[in-house]
Amino acid sequence: MKLRLPDGWTFVLRNIFRQRLRSAATLAAITLGVAGLILAGGFVQDIFVQLGEALIHSQTGHLQISRQGYREGGIRAPERYLIERPEQLQQEILAQPGAEMVLARLAFAGMINNGKRDLGIIGEGVEPSAEAVLGSFLRYIEGRPLADSDLDGIVLGQGVARSLGLKAGDRANLIISLPQGAVNTLDFEVVGIFQSFSKEFDARAVRIPLAAARSLMDTQSAHLMVVLLSRTEDTERAQASLREKLGPHGYEIASWHELSDFYDKTLELYDRQFGVLRLIILLMVLLSVVNSVNMTIFERTREFGTMLALGDRPGQVFRLILAESALIGLIGALLGIGFGCVCAWLISAIGIPMPPPPNANIGYTALIRLLPVDVVTAGAVGFVATCLAALLPARRASRVLIVDALRQGT
Repeated sequence: MKLRLPDGWTFVLRNIFRQRLRSAATLAAITLGVAGLILAGGFVQDIFVQLGEALIHSQTGHLQISRQGYREGGIRAPERYLIERPEQLQQEILAQPGAEMVLARLAFAGMINNGKRDLGIIGEGVEPSAEAVLGSFLRYIEGRPLADSDLDGIVLGQGVARSLGLKAGDRANLIISLPQGAVNTLDFEVVGIFQSFSKEFDARAVRIPLAAARSLMDTQSAHLMVVLLSRTEDTERAQASLREKLGPHGYEIASWHELSDFYDKTLELYDRQFGVLRLIILLMVLLSVVNSVNMTIFERTREFGTMLALGDRPGQVFRLILAESALIGLIGALLGIGFGCVCAWLISAIGIPMPPPPNANIGYTALIRLLPVDVVTAGAVGFVATCLAALLPARRASRVLIVDALRQGT
């Protein structure tokens, strides 16, 4: 059984292949436009994903749980927002679906002294082995990460180390004020200097073992429970579940993007830039198709005049031109989707070396991430743009005077 097109569409298809050069130019414009939209969208999507993963796996985790009000008032009075039994809370959180790991952190603010001068810092007591798993995006430019055996070890952000001229193996003193008014100090050995995705974080961040932080602050509590999930896509669902369970008990659950103003600003910056790029690509497709359709209609004016003279109605001419444009748009969209996906695969196989984003330390290798919704949307944009570009030329061709149309080209 042979597949046959309806007579009207057979005529449309013949018209398209009769104008081979013009049809090829139109198809090329649509194909390149759709492919450009796919590549631009996939590139932007990769930026968002990689930036988010860098923040999650260097600073915030997927979720952070603290006492209500800690994010606003924790720096001024951290003793008011302590989690008294962090081990018990840790077990409750791990019982939630998707929770892979829960880490306790004890935050403190104070001074670090290199023997000559002081620098204000924001410090954290962390669980070394667990943080090594979470902090996969932390890059140690000198020394090594903290280990469970480092009772007096400390790791510094790159900015802190540069400000004080400290290197791995040097000694430094941490000085903090306790809520009771006393001043406590401990001596540490610098075991590593790290670089995260954020310059601002590296300029003030230091980390010490949780046991040392508890000794320094004279408490067995914690300020934060950091949750690492199996999948970043489950963040909102896990956050809602934990809010329902822990919210009535005075806990606040914040997601990673709520904790990072840097991420939101960078996302907004790139979204605007590539929004303009998408608009430029769309306009290029529209202008290319309009020009091609106009030239095709100009060359076929006598043909349309003959059709009208033989009794075809203007609406039939209008629909014929639209049908030809729609078919070209459909073929071009499909070709663009195929070409864009192949290019995305090739580019991702090679990678695109990228410099650090604004206010960041670390560059990365960009990929093209293909999302089905973005791919289909790009194809739909190419198809709709082609149909829209044909409306005015088709209307003008269907209203041409028969005498003027037949005189065309003589």
